[in-house]
Amino acid sequence: MVTRYFALVLGIIFLLVGVMGFIPALVTHPAGMEMHNVTVHANHGYLLGIFPVNLLHNLVHILFGIWGLAAYAGGFDASRVYARSVAVIYALLAIMGLIPQGNLNTTFGLIPIHGNDVWLHAVIAVAAAYFGWAVAREPTLRTSDTLTDTARDTTTM
Repeated sequence: MVTRYFALVLGIIFLLVGVMGFIPALVTHPAGMEMHNVTVHANHGYLLGIFPVNLLHNLVHILFGIWGLAAYAGGFDASRVYARSVAVIYALLAIMGLIPQGNLNTTFGLIPIHGNDVWLHAVIAVAAAYFGWAVAREPTLRTSDTLTDTARDTTTM
């Protein structure tokens, strides 16, 4: 259940962050219109004044949110795949955010992933890796075993 709840909580957070990126009052424009080689300027700015976002970045957050909710609904295995995928993808994004050459820190000019996004992506990757690989499947109690054990107990009395 823990991995499923991780997928649910992260999915909800991603959805909220994605929607927040479309609320003008929550996005401040870059000082001096500094664009960091981003070619998609729609909704471009800093969410909560800290995290660089734009239209595509917000849509990616919403997609990861929907995926997280679907993974939760799909059960443990789907949630584990989600957590592992998020871990790998966000670790890669954290590394890319550190490399300005070739516009890697803006995913080739499309989505800003530099600045404070780097440490945030790294934290998300570590948390997702924990829930994707370190958390074991919780044992499930089969009803047939319970009924069998109960039946044995009543016959021995």
